[in-house]
Amino acid sequence: MAAAAASSMLSCAPFSPPKHNCLSPHLPSTRSSFRPNPNPNPNRGGAGASPLKFNPKFRLRPEKFALHVAESKAEAEAEAGRRPPAGVGEDSAEFVLSEQRISSWLYFGGILGVVLGVLNVAWIDNSTGFGHVYVDALSGGSPEVYFINHRYDGMQLWQLQGVAGLHQFIWFANFVSFFFLYPSTFNLLEVAAVDKPKMHLWETGIIRITRHPQMVGQVIWCLAHTLWIGNSVAVAASVGLIAHHLFGVWNGDRRLAIRHGEAFEIVKSRTSVVPFAAIFEGRQKLPDDYLKEFLRLPYLAITVLTLGAYFAHPLMQAASFRLHW
Repeated sequence: MAAAAASSMLSCAPFSPPKHNCLSPHLPSTRSSFRPNPNPNPNRGGAGASPLKFNPKFRLRPEKFALHVAESKAEAEAEAGRRPPAGVGEDSAEFVLSEQRISSWLYFGGILGVVLGVLNVAWIDNSTGFGHVYVDALSGGSPEVYFINHRYDGMQLWQLQGVAGLHQFIWFANFVSFFFLYPSTFNLLEVAAVDKPKMHLWETGIIRITRHPQMVGQVIWCLAHTLWIGNSVAVAASVGLIAHHLFGVWNGDRRLAIRHGEAFEIVKSRTSVVPFAAIFEGRQKLPDDYLKEFLRLPYLAITVLTLGAYFAHPLMQAASFRLHW
């Protein structure tokens, strides 16, 4: 019987369409055929087909191949997690030299020179006789002038100026505060209204740390100066300034939501008011080259001006001594 089965199988022509299924006569006949490959090269298909490339991964046993695929997928997801999502806001502190107009900067320099000259004649230089009148006119209703005149008055609450290392700590805190305090230096021409002021939706640089850097910088500045002065006047002034900037946080978010809509909601979802909170919560992914976002001209200007103001303190104190405040 086995010989008959073998004879039946051999009687089927291997390279021509069989008239019936040799192995299962109960199944309907198929028109498939077993034709030899006209191309003897096993790595090529028919005419016009691209060559097949051998993948050595398929030598792995199924369980090892599955593990390899899982590891590759995990690495891809980890790499994607290190990349920040596509930004919808503006690149903070971006300064493209080719887009600057010389006439705008000359206009800005002229305005700045005129303002400083008028202040020197009408306020700073006592020899002109205008300084007394100007300060007397403001002293009745200007909180800034009142604070300057009475910054060392009030009740002394603590005296820590002799503590070792405190001066260096205060200096460092003030230096850092200026990087937060002046995001407006991203476009000085708008501050002076040389260019039309806009409500920007910044997203990179310092904004990755906090969505409201000016508030954070003001808090740092106030705490540092209050710690150094240590009297009731400094405490009262700091409380007022901080409260004002906290209101600005709420009002700023409100205005940005009205102006930018969904784009602001996206930025808000991956930033925070409290510094570093979004980073710790995983909502903000810092790129590998994050520090390069600070290697830009506006941040360089902040650094130079902050250091210059510190080293120019003796000159500033001498000039302030000339005032009759």
